[in-house]
Amino acid sequence: MKITRLVVSGLLVTTAATMAYAQPALDPLAESYVRLALAAGVHDGDYVDAYSGPTEWRTAAEAEKLPLAEVRSRLERLGAGLARVDAASFDRLQHMRHAYLAKQVQALSTRLAHVAGEKFSFDEESRLIYDTVAPHHDTAHYDAVLAELDQALPGDGTVAARFQAFRNRFIISPEKLDAVFQAAVAEARARTLKRIPLPADEKFTLEYVTGKPWAGYNWYQGSAHSRIQINTDLPIFIDRAVDLAAHEGYPGHHVYGTLIEQKLMKERGWVEFSVNPLFGPSAIIAEGTANYGIIVAFPGTEKLAFERDVLFPLAGLDPALADDYYRVLGLTKKLSFAGNEAARDYLDGRITAAECAARLEKYSLMEPARAQQYLRFIEKYRSYVITYNHGLKLVSDWVEARSQGDSAMRWELFTELISTPQLPSGLK
Repeated sequence: MKITRLVVSGLLVTTAATMAYAQPALDPLAESYVRLALAAGVHDGDYVDAYSGPTEWRTAAEAEKLPLAEVRSRLERLGAGLARVDAASFDRLQHMRHAYLAKQVQALSTRLAHVAGEKFSFDEESRLIYDTVAPHHDTAHYDAVLAELDQALPGDGTVAARFQAFRNRFIISPEKLDAVFQAAVAEARARTLKRIPLPADEKFTLEYVTGKPWAGYNWYQGSAHSRIQINTDLPIFIDRAVDLAAHEGYPGHHVYGTLIEQKLMKERGWVEFSVNPLFGPSAIIAEGTANYGIIVAFPGTEKLAFERDVLFPLAGLDPALADDYYRVLGLTKKLSFAGNEAARDYLDGRITAAECAARLEKYSLMEPARAQQYLRFIEKYRSYVITYNHGLKLVSDWVEARSQGDSAMRWELFTELISTPQLPSGLK
């Protein structure tokens, strides 16, 4: 999971280096957005995922405790002010900044409406907050995939039970977990540094935790430093080592946080990037690029080859089984959006929590404990669930259409996405 947290201390200072990017029409509106985001955080403890701006702004918001109705009213006026901005002289990035601010204000307004008790359908909420709607697939689509898996999996019983029995042969034992993850991180980092320049002192620490509703988490600390946590409540499978190393680290959230801080906050002085909202269109970009980063760093069969030749032996697993394992996993990727469907129906009131968990077990092939963990995630983060798979598809389609299979161009486009004010609607 992403949820990047910026905890850089100190003030954002306008210097000669940032003056070239000054936008008098947007700068005060951007400051208003940040202050209102902090005011919103008083009422919604989940909204402000990270903050790195002036300490006194946060202190003032916490002391003033603006009533929720007043925060919403000011957001409405801010949205109207953004709509009146004359953008005729803006360059491409400035236009992107303007659009980004408008969508973030819309997302915050929608989130506070939810906090105030207003009801939104799953798709309406995702459109207003995340600037996109995930596709729909009926159960017939997923039943067809289950039929393929039924033929591919050995043994008797349900597809879900047989898949779990098959996959349980590829668990990383706890005593080998750190060695496997460190190797995956080192490889992902080496591949990334060949393509994306990062500060010489960039780094992250790796921790293993329990009692969380997510599998992995990046806590971006600022100044190109991150703390990455891996949840060990449930078994971790061999394919997840590279996935988490790339998604949370290189070239995923750690690199995303580093470039946003460097390119937009420090070089341009764009204060709106001092606040990282949990619920907003930037989440689609962050999660989508983090998932696509796995593919960028380990294209084609390179992920399989690295895991078979390096990680399988480190984990004490038989490398001869790698091809069969990834053949089955390739089929399960066709079930990616099944969790969205379960969340949509549950949050829209068409199915109960028990029925949602049963759907996750059948169509997302989750063991009961993992289905319950994901159900808690759905209840807490709601339509955020679309950011992973739908975000991946939007990013992948956008990059692949422009790169035409060229590896260098793929990296260039990927880097652009994680260092500029992107919106999901801009990737269509």
